[in-house]
Amino acid sequence: MTELFISAFITFFVVIDPPGCAPIYASLTGSAPARERRIMAIRAVFVATVILLVFALFGEGLLGALGISLDSFRIAGGIMLFLIALEMVFEKRTERREVRADEIRGKPEYEDVSIFPMAMPMIAGPGSIAAVMLLTAQNDGVDNALVILGALGSVLALTLLALLAAGRLMRLLGNKVEAVITRVLGVLLGALAVQFVVDGLNASF
Repeated sequence: MTELFISAFITFFVVIDPPGCAPIYASLTGSAPARERRIMAIRAVFVATVILLVFALFGEGLLGALGISLDSFRIAGGIMLFLIALEMVFEKRTERREVRADEIRGKPEYEDVSIFPMAMPMIAGPGSIAAVMLLTAQNDGVDNALVILGALGSVLALTLLALLAAGRLMRLLGNKVEAVITRVLGVLLGALAVQFVVDGLNASF
């Protein structure tokens, strides 16, 4: 159980990337009052939690209804996570997030960014949805599911803390430290993604 929790925690932490979400959120909400920033942070994490829970609980049934085997989803999900890992290592993911932030920031008044782009796709994006579906699908049993959801809840709680302390966190870490952390996490995610693909291929053939 401990190994499963650690593996799931690392996977969710790498994919959701709380330290990477903080600077984007800080830049998007710089003109908003402090109270509104707190409300948007809480709403973003709550909506993302609901989305991920839905896919964790009903994702495998959705795959069955569409006629997609779990092994095929493992391979596809692993490839998707590997592409995200490449973007993290070469900082393409950060660039894309910043472009999206610039588009929203260009508007004269602050707007509610809790649903888009924070809740989805930054927190509950394709990578985190694929990760939660893969982990819950390949670890049967209520106990395993609770462990995985516990790991997910821990990462989402850290994400909320990162958003609430985004300004102070950015002053503490700085851009260079964040870039180093992102690259290291990208390498770990790449290894996890390859393992998903290998498991899917082994089961299929």
